[in-house]
Amino acid sequence: SAVHHSLLEAGLRTKTAIVVETAEAREDHHFACLIGYGAALIYPYLAFETVAHVAKNSKKYEEIAVDTALVNYKKAIENGLLKIMSKMGISALSSYRAAKIFEVIGLDKDLVKRYFTDTAVHLGGVNLRTIARDCLSLHKEAFDSDEKLKDYGLYRFRKTGEYHAFNPQVFKSLHKAVRNDSIEDFVKYSKYVDDRKATSLRDLLDYKTAIRAIPIEEVEPVEAIVKRFSTQAMSHGSVSRETHETLAIAMNKISAKSNSGEGGEDPSRFKPYKEDHPEYSYSQWHPKTDDWANSAIKQIASGRFGVTPEYLISARELEIKMAQGAKPGEGGQLPGYKVSKEIARIRHSIPGVTLISPPPHHDIYSIEDLAQLIYDLKRVNKDARVGVKLVSTSGVGTIAAGVVKGYADNIQISGFDGGTGAASLGSIKNAGIPWEIGLAEAQQSLVENALRGRVSLRVDGGIKTARDVIIAALLGAEEFGFGTIALVAAGCAMIRQCHLNTCPVGVATQNPELRKKYPGKPEHVINFMYYLAEQIRVILSEMGFKQLNDIIGRVELLEPKSLKLAKRVKLDLSQILANPDPGGLNARHSEQYRNERPEVVRSLDEVVYLDALYSIKTLKPHTKTYEITNRERSVGARLSGEIARLHSASGLPANTIHLNFWGVAGQSFGLFNNRGVHLHLQGEAQDYVGKGMYGGEIAIKERKFSALRKLNNTIVGNTVLYGATGGSLYAAGSAGERLAVRNSGAKAVVEGCGDHGCEYMTGGVVMVLGKTGRNFGAGMSGGVAYIYDALGSFKNLYNPDMVEIKRVKGGLDEKLIFIMLSRHLELTQSAKAKKILDNWTDTKDNFWCLAPKPEINASLEDDNSYIAQEMALNSIGLESGRYN
Repeated sequence: SAVHHSLLEAGLRTKTAIVVETAEAREDHHFACLIGYGAALIYPYLAFETVAHVAKNSKKYEEIAVDTALVNYKKAIENGLLKIMSKMGISALSSYRAAKIFEVIGLDKDLVKRYFTDTAVHLGGVNLRTIARDCLSLHKEAFDSDEKLKDYGLYRFRKTGEYHAFNPQVFKSLHKAVRNDSIEDFVKYSKYVDDRKATSLRDLLDYKTAIRAIPIEEVEPVEAIVKRFSTQAMSHGSVSRETHETLAIAMNKISAKSNSGEGGEDPSRFKPYKEDHPEYSYSQWHPKTDDWANSAIKQIASGRFGVTPEYLISARELEIKMAQGAKPGEGGQLPGYKVSKEIARIRHSIPGVTLISPPPHHDIYSIEDLAQLIYDLKRVNKDARVGVKLVSTSGVGTIAAGVVKGYADNIQISGFDGGTGAASLGSIKNAGIPWEIGLAEAQQSLVENALRGRVSLRVDGGIKTARDVIIAALLGAEEFGFGTIALVAAGCAMIRQCHLNTCPVGVATQNPELRKKYPGKPEHVINFMYYLAEQIRVILSEMGFKQLNDIIGRVELLEPKSLKLAKRVKLDLSQILANPDPGGLNARHSEQYRNERPEVVRSLDEVVYLDALYSIKTLKPHTKTYEITNRERSVGARLSGEIARLHSASGLPANTIHLNFWGVAGQSFGLFNNRGVHLHLQGEAQDYVGKGMYGGEIAIKERKFSALRKLNNTIVGNTVLYGATGGSLYAAGSAGERLAVRNSGAKAVVEGCGDHGCEYMTGGVVMVLGKTGRNFGAGMSGGVAYIYDALGSFKNLYNPDMVEIKRVKGGLDEKLIFIMLSRHLELTQSAKAKKILDNWTDTKDNFWCLAPKPEINASLEDDNSYIAQEMALNSIGLESGRYN
């Protein structure tokens, strides 16, 4: 970095490349740092020598040729670098080189200014002399002794290694407390955590106590405090059904909130159980009658797994996952061996196929699009608050301000601590920053911009004790999230093999035999939450306050601890302790329950719903025509949400509601369109048509006498059918980019599309009657697509990693194409469809069939493409009322 910046200052940087020969680089992050600060080539000679030594001498691993082992290591590092770059949205290594996409925590600011110029730095700290001392110390340890090198326990707990926040002493003492129903044992557990050596930033802070404490009887009860608690987003898939429901039942019993995570939820959980469930017959635990396993917070992530109108309407809060604190920049990833038939059913996907959430670049890649999604969700569920999950990072305050202006009701700041253990090792270290930094910045920014009263703040990331909660409240948080610690209370034994599906206590596995060993009960989680709240009451009484609300944002009640830190480091905490609102007058949420847009009561979406309300209740047919403009957004959302509220997953009978529109539809036309709803538009529509569509039909055709009618007109915008789970779309024109991303059940006929069509698709049928863009079918693991390609150019436009193409030759393919084309012609009077059908004998051979490669669906008993085709044929008949 020093050489790079010196050459830059001298105007010579472009004349040379920097080659680094080093014994220190061994992990992908080390290479990322070197490249990120200017290296063109890295020779990690000690890593290579170590790999060669292991290949030749280790009895622990199977025999492997040295050359093969070296190539494997090189590939592993390169894959790690690709993942790191993808988190930042960087495609080319040349763009990452010298880009300095890092934040610095705990390095001296003068050192950063000299060597890591223009990199964001927090807290100050270690100087060059300390770094040199560390290097010499490690060298001495290696060469001054013949003993084995020390295992520092960087990834797994080792008695002689670095301190782990969840060491055996901590989690075993918590197990003892919650299982023995012992507040005394919980106090011991808290002492183990609070008296540890400085491990997190909050360990450097202390709260001020009052000269005269108040009687604890005057402090608000635990029942009021626990309402501020939530368990964090852990999907059913990453953890077992028993674990997921244990958390939900526990939090519902105490009027707190559990979070579904991004894996959807079994609809049987949306209402309290009325009987024992046979799927728990092999387990030590099963829900009781009247237990309610519904997660109050339903997450809406980029994967859109299982997001249906019924899922949305069952929530008290809808959380938009922008990123996750433990792995910022990554979507969720569920290995194929965890995708059981049950998980696949809930997620509308394929058993045995790895599920990856796309990067969030579809409908939340800008603050404007995020505001649109917030509006979408508020329209579909009139009662739920809508929150946004952000990562603790430099600049999060500016993002938080934008989120509030986009009418969010809640913001979550997630720190780098935590994660369920399902992350790969390369994602655990060197990603994200402490929540203390992000929370302080968000609080300061919102107060300074007079926005704090419009939103509540929640924080999560390794929070374990009442002291942690108190410090978070003083820094500005009103609500508090518990992730790993809630799992530990439910029985997690910190074996750290969650991602392998081999959890021996049945917490983080889908293996039925291992799930038999699950030891948790809702009462264990309730005990943890109540004990925590009781300890919070004790601290509030010491501070002289009667309720938690009185200390939110009261930064002046915090002070640095006088601790001697390792390596004689001095940290500057002024960044965290800056107080924009002494006295806390404007430091908390103070306004209405929901941050509503003023125009909602006059929106066309509301009018459409009110007009159809009688039909929704009585199931009598309803038809009406409306003029629409591009100011009218999310039309159909409230209608579909209320259908789900009244009729659950069944929706309305086919052909119940027919709505005709004339004009230009704004964003999210037909959002979450429900069964029995038919939307017909003469004109064109902007982005997100049919987003999350669940049933019914959407048909779009050009207006009569349109000047664009004879051209290859783009009739719908980008990201059409994103996350759709059913229904049909027929558009007599082209779609924009990212058509049917994460589609898992919808049928569609369009007459062209831009780049990235059918990306990450897991089900459904898409037909394109014309030219596509590049990268078609990337990450597609289910469903089928048909491309009409008379010129044969499509074979250069699809992504062959997971899919293959073949020309259609009769059979079910031909039958389905013919029926979908016929329906398309009937609804849109498409000239293209008519021309193809009129010359069917000659044109039918011009279709490509694109489907996942056989090995992608190797776990299936039946061919997935065939299943998708049969489902499409059946549902088209239901939707149209004419085909069988």
